[in-house]
Amino acid sequence: MQLTVINADGQYSDRKLEVSDSAFGADFNEPLIHQVVVAYQVGARSGTRAQKNRAAVRGGTSKPWRQKGTGRARAGTIRSPIWRGGGKAFPARTKDFSQKVNRKMYRSAMRSILSELVRQERLVICDDITVDTPKTKDLVQKLRPLSAENALIIIEAQDKDLELSARNLPAVAVCAARRVDPVQLVAFERVIMTTAAVKHFEGWL
Repeated sequence: MQLTVINADGQYSDRKLEVSDSAFGADFNEPLIHQVVVAYQVGARSGTRAQKNRAAVRGGTSKPWRQKGTGRARAGTIRSPIWRGGGKAFPARTKDFSQKVNRKMYRSAMRSILSELVRQERLVICDDITVDTPKTKDLVQKLRPLSAENALIIIEAQDKDLELSARNLPAVAVCAARRVDPVQLVAFERVIMTTAAVKHFEGWL
């Protein structure tokens, strides 16, 4: 299949980029995309919270008062869950929230996402996008012809000046092709990808 490449002025040109049908023309698999996106998000959870039960709280080894004759309720330990400073009845434990997604499923989901971006005309291909100096104003001027106020810019390799220029734009992000994740692809309204990044995805997928 062929994708249109825009020029430096943000105008669609007659130039076409030949891309693989398997990478940019795959069927939309919504259940798989949902599974991969959820797995990626829960994988970012630390799960390191922990609370103590009555056995783990220090102290409370002796009975605070005798069983009968005091007029108070029976108590066996001051570390009971109903006491202030006592242990938790159902304490939170450390937990691993990660979900297994094998490599074949992950790549299939990425192909499906990229293909759907093409069908929805949310994927923009350009030769290159760079800034001479790390200034947000320069990047805004480059993005204005593309109507890309909310966009993910995917480049082949890391560009420090471009990343610094986009840092103050809350709805714009810059990412190298090898670091793109499915959550980023579905989160932004438009995805701007350089031709070099397209070739990277073709070779990977």
